[in-house]
Amino acid sequence: MSHLLGLDVGTSGVRCIAIDHQGTVRAEVSVEHPSSSPRPGWSEQRPEDWWEGARRAIAGVAVKVGRDIVGLGLTGQMHGAVFLDQSDEVIRPALLWNDQRTAAQCEAITEKVGARRLIEVAGNPALTGFQAPKVLWLRDEEPKSYGRLNSLLLPKDYLRLRLAGEKATDASDASGTLLLDLKERGWSREIVDALQIPIEWLPRVHEGPAATGQVRADVASDLGLPAGVVVAAGGGDNAAAAVGNGVVSDGLVSCSIGTSGVLFAHSDVLSLDLSGRLHAFCHAVPDRYHLMGVTLAAGASLRWWGEVVGKPDYDELGELASQAPPGAEGLVFVPYLTGERTPHMDPHARGAFVGLTSRHGQGHLTRAVMEGVAFSLRDSLEIMVGLGIKPDQIRATGGGARSAFWRQLLADVMTCPIVRTEADEGPAYGAALLAGVASGVYADVAEATAQISLRSDVCEPNPSTARRYADYYAVYREIYPATRSAMHSLTDLASG
Repeated sequence: MSHLLGLDVGTSGVRCIAIDHQGTVRAEVSVEHPSSSPRPGWSEQRPEDWWEGARRAIAGVAVKVGRDIVGLGLTGQMHGAVFLDQSDEVIRPALLWNDQRTAAQCEAITEKVGARRLIEVAGNPALTGFQAPKVLWLRDEEPKSYGRLNSLLLPKDYLRLRLAGEKATDASDASGTLLLDLKERGWSREIVDALQIPIEWLPRVHEGPAATGQVRADVASDLGLPAGVVVAAGGGDNAAAAVGNGVVSDGLVSCSIGTSGVLFAHSDVLSLDLSGRLHAFCHAVPDRYHLMGVTLAAGASLRWWGEVVGKPDYDELGELASQAPPGAEGLVFVPYLTGERTPHMDPHARGAFVGLTSRHGQGHLTRAVMEGVAFSLRDSLEIMVGLGIKPDQIRATGGGARSAFWRQLLADVMTCPIVRTEADEGPAYGAALLAGVASGVYADVAEATAQISLRSDVCEPNPSTARRYADYYAVYREIYPATRSAMHSLTDLASG
């Protein structure tokens, strides 16, 4: 039986899974790696740590499933910058997606390219997490290192270089650099020239299921792999996870709750939010796109509140929240504990309980927190609908997806059926499916995702509860505009 590997270089570690041609997970190995923060707001990792973790994870999986492995797909954290010299040696630690040091460079990019033009071409405003401002930061702040720079890779693509000796990326991950022309699905001459970044530094761009070489013979021998393992282009973590959840056609949306919350919508055509509230990226599906909204403190809000009340998991929180009625008797929670991305793009936004009375106890507050997170995700859905997305179904993933209470709450707030897949293995699973296409196990992404099975426990929205939540959501949307000034003043006071 042939196997396919999916390798995910995440923020906390590297994970490798093996699936068979029917999509069943046969093995999994994870290896953690450290991060560093040399200064406040900085976030870095050593690419060599990724490679060591990848070696251990791949070798561990190969031991479990044997040498009958035909393909390997790559995915991982987006936006990071790996700086290489002429000998492909790492110049300095990689700057990660959550690194915040590049505010000045974002302003410079917006000025050089133009705010509207940047969204028209690259689909997104200049944000500190993206790769392009990191290059400008290196030029501005570490000129000696910049003088050595000869090529630039994303995190997963550094592993590709070590595995296959190829400098390549895929369109979905490249979308997070701010250097890609989304319509052309290739590097934007207009942007790279405006920023004076040599286009020769950038890797070749492929579609997600394309083959980008094979694992080198010496590396294969070291890792216990057979000769000729095909390496797929793969995808950024959210795009690969969407493939793994079967979100590869119009009408399908996924909702993932980690520390942040991500609402991901497939789109057959490029739809741009010119206000910059939503991210627009290429999908890992050839010639397709996706829109993505982000709540910064989704799971983080639930985890914070769980620690406050001593209820650490979703089921316990759901049991406590079920003691209060929908709407928590007039109580609303705003989950901006670490600022907010969609729709406000405001790092100084703050969380709040609004409507507290002496009647409210732990059950009410718990329910309000869960509802507030759901309302924040609905903000993204409303923008998507305004751009022409017509969701038929939302596929819930992550730890929260296992809670029946949470899924029903989402269905009622989103007014859309909530389902989940049998295998909830995250980005690595989607990367393995893409490897199946690259290696010829599947004819295309549609055939690959046909292996995905859905669970029978669909949560349909309750009409009366949905109507009640619509009224509460309208109040929720009034809170940020009414309190924005106070939020910013509190942020200033706290930092002073």
